[in-house]
Amino acid sequence: MSNSSGVDEAQYMSKEERVIFAIFVIFPCVVCLFVNGLLLWTLLSKAILRETPRYCLLFNLLLSDTLHMSLSQMLYMLATSRTHLYFPVCALLTLITDVSNEVSPLTVVAMSLERYVAVCFPLHHATLLGGRRASVVAVLLWALCLLNLVVRVGLLMQFPFHTLDTLMMNDYCSSLVIRIAPLSTAYDQGYSAFLFVSSAVVILWSYVMVMMAARRCASEKSVKARNTLLLHLFQLVLSLSATIYLPLLVGLARLMALPRLTYVRIQNVLYVLLMTLPRALSVLIYGIKDQTMKSTMLAIIFCKKQ
Repeated sequence: MSNSSGVDEAQYMSKEERVIFAIFVIFPCVVCLFVNGLLLWTLLSKAILRETPRYCLLFNLLLSDTLHMSLSQMLYMLATSRTHLYFPVCALLTLITDVSNEVSPLTVVAMSLERYVAVCFPLHHATLLGGRRASVVAVLLWALCLLNLVVRVGLLMQFPFHTLDTLMMNDYCSSLVIRIAPLSTAYDQGYSAFLFVSSAVVILWSYVMVMMAARRCASEKSVKARNTLLLHLFQLVLSLSATIYLPLLVGLARLMALPRLTYVRIQNVLYVLLMTLPRALSVLIYGIKDQTMKSTMLAIIFCKKQ
């Protein structure tokens, strides 16, 4: 009996190690959430920021990133405390987390198209994206991701839950756990690949069109838009870095016979490198680069009148 208990304990971190890894994971996330909160407040603080299309889309990007990091952090703390959830609760949390994760790259694509329209069709920019139309675009992005959520729930329901003795999970809750239906993994991999390729194609196409417009008129606005699109491409890579998190973990589990404890340690490190830091860099770089946001944010930090 004691030998079995020793083997079970060897599969989990000690209390000291859990505290160290918790600090390593939670501290960067708390900093990122604070910065995101500051940027969100900055975008809401001035009418020009609330009404400009690209700032509306940036707000949507920040909102989805903040929601994703908050839910991911909650799942991490539940796993660290060895709290087991009922399967429906775990499925709901992980699916909402995945939806917020999918909204981010789509928002970056929308921001790229907005810059393309602003440079190549300046006379139609106000008509296409003026007023509250940018907010409508943001809502449509969420609706599109929710449609994908419905498909995934349909695939999940193919699993014979009625054969289980209990719906209480034996392990911690994660996105890997809900990929139990035969087609779930294949569908998620195909969707992630399609999302990455289509998003990259749209941003590259927008960049080429803006670059051609910049060569024709050589205006400062065109050059700025071209640089902004390069930044969006970088943001896309950062946003989609999260999509390789789960496939990388699955690949490690299949190709390498790692002890559970080693696997958990690698999972914690990859979580910070692929899920937390890229999202923080994505929005922070954009916020620092934009002079209007930068001046407004500094005024809020130092309590100056705007």
